Amino acid sequence: QVQLVESGGGLVQPGGSLRLSCAASGSISRINVMAWYRQAPGKQRELVASFTSSTIYADSVKGRFTISRDNAKNTVYLQMNSLKPEDTAVYYCNVLVVTSTNIVGGYWGQGTQVTVSS
Repeated sequence: QVQLVESGGGLVQPGGSLRLSCAASGSISRINVMAWYRQAPGKQRELVASFTSSTIYADSVKGRFTISRDNAKNTVYLQMNSLKPEDTAVYYCNVLVVTSTNIVGGYWGQGTQVTVSS
């Protein structure tokens, strides 16, 4: 079993910054993909950024958001700068792992609310 714990969301003014964290724990042998998604009210969940051997960003966040990971801590981060009201959403961490029993599985975090408003 794999658990994900997210932190770092909150309320911030336009132009501000937040840093999200997602720590994975459990029977993990290897983490192949770590990613962040978001879902705004009335909209579909969308990929924000992912980290495998390289990084991928949604066009809407390029140049403002940075994804990084600490392999020793099984943790992925999302540094969000120059935040805009349209970045308001629930942000979800997603990982693709190989467990200690060689099972490949995808897991979601519980979600953390990010609200950008003056």
